[in-house]
Amino acid sequence: MSIENALNSLQSVLGERLRRSKPELAAHGRSESYFPLTPPDAVAYPQTTEEVSRIARICHDAGCPMIPWGAGTSLEGHGLALRGGLCIDLTRMDRLIAADVADMLAVVEPGLTREGLNDQLRATGAFFPVDPGANATLGGMAATRASGTTTVRYGTMRDNVLGLQVVLADGRVIRTGGRARKSASGYDLTGLLVGSEGTLGIITELTLRLRAQPDTIASAVCAFGSIDQTVATVIEAIQMGIPMARIEFLDAASIGAVNAAAGTAYPALPHLLLEFHGSEASVAEDSAALAAIAVDRGGRGFEWATRPEDRTRLWDMRHRAYWSILASRPGARAIVTDVCVPISALAQAVRETQADLAGAGVAAPILGHVGDGNFHAILMIDPDDPAEFRTAKALADRMAERALALGGTITGEHGIGMGKLGHMRAEHGSAWEVMGEVKRALDPRGLMNPGKVVPQN
Repeated sequence: MSIENALNSLQSVLGERLRRSKPELAAHGRSESYFPLTPPDAVAYPQTTEEVSRIARICHDAGCPMIPWGAGTSLEGHGLALRGGLCIDLTRMDRLIAADVADMLAVVEPGLTREGLNDQLRATGAFFPVDPGANATLGGMAATRASGTTTVRYGTMRDNVLGLQVVLADGRVIRTGGRARKSASGYDLTGLLVGSEGTLGIITELTLRLRAQPDTIASAVCAFGSIDQTVATVIEAIQMGIPMARIEFLDAASIGAVNAAAGTAYPALPHLLLEFHGSEASVAEDSAALAAIAVDRGGRGFEWATRPEDRTRLWDMRHRAYWSILASRPGARAIVTDVCVPISALAQAVRETQADLAGAGVAAPILGHVGDGNFHAILMIDPDDPAEFRTAKALADRMAERALALGGTITGEHGIGMGKLGHMRAEHGSAWEVMGEVKRALDPRGLMNPGKVVPQN
């Protein structure tokens, strides 16, 4: 069966939910980052696991590539159809199947977004804590092992996915994990599939760990004279065991872009954004302890927020920083890259990156999850200038190499996709070949999101 025949068979299964119009294909061929338009041959909108399984069987028989799609917010080309084929858009599978507050878990379909889940949980006293910034789908967050601003307290998707239902390349449906908080039974297939970026299977259901909504939340912003002061504050706070829920870093250039976009007037200095969750007494105690450390380390201009609208305004600054930075150079696109290093090496990594950027004359504000040692550089380029692209890409490559030299990783949360394949052997050595062997065992025809993560034939 040819790919064209496969698409004709899928049309009879899905009807109008198989789309082949140019606008539909273009919408599923774009990336949030610098990659060129790479449309699939068709887009499918399944509504059940059974439909996904049938789609996979048809595509498998025809040798048709399958590319799972959520909100399309990934940054390393994860969802692009590099070899054509079928984009499987899971956004219509968006139900909250069950919310079990007694066991503090939720069972969801992959197209439900994190904000949509928390909206439905609001009256239960529970919430789902992983916050990558974008309102991503939960299936996509699991597939990319997403993390974000709350990782320092609540962990990544790896720590918050208890089980999965997955359709494999040949259409088989498997379940991994379950409702129990721990298990010593067999291989950890849940851990294998979380972060596999759609290269091993299509997630059609997730069992997620929930947390109790805190009684009290306090947020703050604080300026420092140098990167070293900000990082030293975080290291001391972590060593003292102060339980921060969020602790984010924005450099002076990021703050300048935010000020210009939002009309704020923060000083053009490195800033920390902080948040504490707990009882009223514990939040007050933890906030005071952190403030004392920050003042000792040169912190200035503390601005505290406890009212929900004030906290939302403060964190909107961080969540919209990417768009504020892009707006600082109209018409630019961005190579958005991230690395993660041990926290003790973070100040050095950021300093050396800033020096690299200044030497090359590339505008690239830096921000990130300082409590995790994870930071992002937004390297802005003229999309019509190949020389700028080459320079920026070389800078991003040096960031990855520096992170490895400091004992870190080439990506803390963006993942590999197609964008960071070139650094995988340097980080993983022979283990990268083992990843390829796992891929071939589960997907011998190489149909699941080809061109990503593993060694390419």
